[in-house]
Amino acid sequence: MTMKFLSRQEELMLLSIWKLDDNAYGVTIRNKVTDVTGKYWSIGAVYDVLDRLTRKGLVSTAVGDPIKARGGKSKRFYRITKSGFKALEEVRTLQQKAWIDLPEPVLRKK
Repeated sequence: MTMKFLSRQEELMLLSIWKLDDNAYGVTIRNKVTDVTGKYWSIGAVYDVLDRLTRKGLVSTAVGDPIKARGGKSKRFYRITKSGFKALEEVRTLQQKAWIDLPEPVLRKK
């Protein structure tokens, strides 16, 4: 079986969706990724990665009920699929193997 490599962005999105559980939609995912990375993420960049994850079958989507406060628009919610969880486990295993027998990183003075 071939391992599905994830980009760091894909990994961060999947982990954010997992943490957000039933509240994983564009804005909450962006906020979670921003909190974790300390970097600004445009909503377009987030949706680009979410679309890629959806095409790869690593996440599924569901449209919520229309919300009056959003002008009758619905939110698109994201859930990790079995393939998505498998890809995350493969990334975790690969990273653990890659770090075996290496010393802890230390800051070096120049």
